[in-house]
Amino acid sequence: MKFDHRFTLTGQTPSMRVYEADGVSMRLDYFDHMLRVSLLRRDIPLLPTWSVCPGGGDVPLAGRDKLSVEGFRLQHPSVEETEEDIRFTLSGTDFRIEKRNFRITASTGRGVLYRDRSGLAYNFAGELGGGSVHCTWRPEDQQIFGLGDKCGPVDKSKRRFLLAATDSMGFHAAYSDPLYKQIPFYICRHSGGAYGVYYDTCSNGSLDFGVEHDNYFEPFNSVRFQEENMVFYLILGSPREIVRRFSELCGTAAPIPDWAFRYCGSTMEYTDAPDTDARLRAFLSHCDRSGIRPGGFYLSSGYTQIGEHRCVFHWNTDKIPSPEALAETFKEQGAALIPNVKPAFLTDHPLYAQIAENGWFLHYADGTPACFPFWGGMASYLDFTNPGACEFWKSGIRRQLADRGYRHIWNDNNEYDVQDAAVLADFFGHPVPAVRIRPLFSYLMARLSREACLEAGEEKPFNVSRCAIAGTQRAASTWTGDNVTDFSELRWNHKQAMTMALTGFLFFGPDIGGFSGPRPGRELFLRWLQYGLFLPRFTLHSWKPGEPSTMPWLYPDLMPAVRRLFDLRESLVPYLAAACERCRLAHEPLIFPVFLRDEEYDAESDCFFCGEKILACPVFDEGAEAVTVTLPRGRGGWRLRGEGEVYGSGETLTVPCLPDDLPVWFVREEETE
Repeated sequence: MKFDHRFTLTGQTPSMRVYEADGVSMRLDYFDHMLRVSLLRRDIPLLPTWSVCPGGGDVPLAGRDKLSVEGFRLQHPSVEETEEDIRFTLSGTDFRIEKRNFRITASTGRGVLYRDRSGLAYNFAGELGGGSVHCTWRPEDQQIFGLGDKCGPVDKSKRRFLLAATDSMGFHAAYSDPLYKQIPFYICRHSGGAYGVYYDTCSNGSLDFGVEHDNYFEPFNSVRFQEENMVFYLILGSPREIVRRFSELCGTAAPIPDWAFRYCGSTMEYTDAPDTDARLRAFLSHCDRSGIRPGGFYLSSGYTQIGEHRCVFHWNTDKIPSPEALAETFKEQGAALIPNVKPAFLTDHPLYAQIAENGWFLHYADGTPACFPFWGGMASYLDFTNPGACEFWKSGIRRQLADRGYRHIWNDNNEYDVQDAAVLADFFGHPVPAVRIRPLFSYLMARLSREACLEAGEEKPFNVSRCAIAGTQRAASTWTGDNVTDFSELRWNHKQAMTMALTGFLFFGPDIGGFSGPRPGRELFLRWLQYGLFLPRFTLHSWKPGEPSTMPWLYPDLMPAVRRLFDLRESLVPYLAAACERCRLAHEPLIFPVFLRDEEYDAESDCFFCGEKILACPVFDEGAEAVTVTLPRGRGGWRLRGEGEVYGSGETLTVPCLPDDLPVWFVREEETE
């Protein structure tokens, strides 16, 4: 009967129980500080996961069983069961599950922590529409954190978001949605405590944290997505512990080479110019004259051009006569080149016919390649769930890039804007509509690029992917996309970074100075550099037709101030590299909002942690000449810029900071016994 589903126990082990009603099963898996809940429909196969990977290593290329318990620390709670409910205690949290409609409530000594919505919380029989639906109780004082690169305030409560990834060039960090990441993980914090929820799906959908109201239900949050089966993890602990446990759930991030923490140049201007080789060599000379030591340069896609079209795995030798010689020049200067690759092949690409003949594109039922608008033409997306396409991609990376000296890859434009349900993916021999797994292609692309560079002999390839799902950090780092140059955007870019920091990625950051729009003004340019010094990714990247690219020497008369800032960044590289490696192994964020360490700290603060010891205090307001800082509470004090007087925890002070000054930061001084 709809709206009235009575579940009964049908199977169990010490760490798992299964209940069934009306053709639907609800499975509970008990893990350390984590409950996995699975709503499984009898006649619909459960897709694998590529996001969940506890215990190290990586998932098989064709995915991992979503119900696997490998790598988890299993728990065996004592379960009390009656005709009406199920009760158990997990990691100090008391659970009660009503068998009617399987309504879960979790409580602690502080009161109710988590509760499914009253009445009906799950879409068991289509009562709540199509696909999967999960509705949870919404506390009046809730705060919501996480969700990947979502825009707006750090607290996402009273907002609605699309669960999707798209190419959002020129987005506004205050409100644009969706962006490039698809990570349905969030933390809910309220007066009763905090919990995390992760939905293990690659499906499109939506998340609502207080926009929707329904007269027949209590205030609720809701998550909806197209996939019919639903597997989610309820993660227990403080916000800091939840972030760590989610990161551990998704697996260990790939190591980052030390050079990647240095300034890395990037601009479309150089590779779109006819004299690309000369421009890139001049970049090295200009850095040398400016006293700047670059770690590398992101090689935008203009190096692949045939006419006006960009063709991955093609070298335009009019622009770069000898790719090998150029790579060797950068290597001699201690800098890497990171070439841009794209997963779509324009219909006039020299390799298009070969790929189509082999069936390696996303396609229709008759085998015809599906075509989509892409960079000035029509193109087909490579199907990374087709083993033949996987080998083709790895071969292209090795032969055209890695074997020529380019062993660090920039995976770009991989959001796969596929909305037609008639477009199919091979899905490792079991075809499915590509729309059901859109962001999966980006993970597989990044993973295969990394594997190709490893096979070519690179011990620590630096791999970056614009689109990402949870778990992509095992294969690639990321950045937050094509932002806009504007003073008002600077603070919102920071809030976006603090949001991204909670979802398992270590190495990321915005395009410093802004990608699109006018050149940054002098004050904005310096303020963005002051802020960017404390981000893992320190890259100025831009595309500003008719304007000069945003390079360190954009304003020659500001070079003394710029050089001081770059010198400071260089001095921070060992700290950042060591902190990143520690965080990688400990599943801790590298940069993060202060409230993870001081839970009473304002979640919207401009201040943030860079590693465990540095508190960065940027200036985001145009015309400001000082910054007011409240130092986080905790043991020990804080030393301004690592020298001079030590200030006490919790103290508030105002520090002068002009645009051409060094930024304001504090170093934690630990108490000694």
